Amino acid sequence: MDLFYYYPWLFPTFATLFGLIIGSFLNVVIHRLPKMMEREWRQECAESFPEYKITPPEGAYNLSVPRSTCPSCDTPIRILDNIPLLSWLMLRGKCHKCSHPISARYPLVELLSGIACFAIASQMGFSYYAIALMAFTLVLIAATFIDLDTMLLPDSLTLPLTWAGIALALLQISPISLQDSVIGAMAGYLALWSVYWLFKLVTGKEGMGYGDFKLLAALGAWLGWQQLPMIILGSSLVGVVFGLIQLRLKKQGIDKAFPFGPYLAIAGWISMMWGDQVWNWYLTQLLGY
Repeated sequence: MDLFYYYPWLFPTFATLFGLIIGSFLNVVIHRLPKMMEREWRQECAESFPEYKITPPEGAYNLSVPRSTCPSCDTPIRILDNIPLLSWLMLRGKCHKCSHPISARYPLVELLSGIACFAIASQMGFSYYAIALMAFTLVLIAATFIDLDTMLLPDSLTLPLTWAGIALALLQISPISLQDSVIGAMAGYLALWSVYWLFKLVTGKEGMGYGDFKLLAALGAWLGWQQLPMIILGSSLVGVVFGLIQLRLKKQGIDKAFPFGPYLAIAGWISMMWGDQVWNWYLTQLLGY
């Protein structure tokens, strides 16, 4: 657009506001999507196994119904309380009715979403692909926090993300070729699938979930198979360090499971933003090419 050409600061500004607003919605997704999945499983179990007398969920529950309320006093959240970042600061992190503390993670998700969108807009400028990458990043943020909370990576996030990456390559909106995108999706899934079965054959235990396979497939579809080695290596290094810290803080043994999806998402986003620079540095500084 000519407007963004003459005012280059305008697109990063709009992108930041967009990220903050959608970040507020992501808090709803992070909280409600796992509950929606659980209700769906209960409904399916109640219908498939009536002999167990499983009570099916009652009432509507989705991303818009029922209205959000304070978990302590059930007071409906006002529109004034939903302004990204500002509402939490004005309320001093407490419910306006009962003064129950509001988790700092809500503004953190909003701030993270805004900063990520600003970074993409500033580095890449205005394009349809840059807008797509913002959507890609926001889905990664939602998947990351859901995995941290529940150790689940919903198919409703990972599978559409994979198909969207392939579709962008097909429509030539993405700089990744269709061939590289499809191979990236296949290789991403098969890489962790192979590790999973090898680990299970050796130890008899499950080392990771199928959601991790699907998330890496999505990253491969968006970024191409060439970025997969960096993503796998980076996520493994970050996962080992932060996983051990997390287990130490919780005073758990090393055999305890911890979510791997957040580290895949972090490594994938870094690869998306600076993957070429990292490869060039590696080739020139370490290999002397």
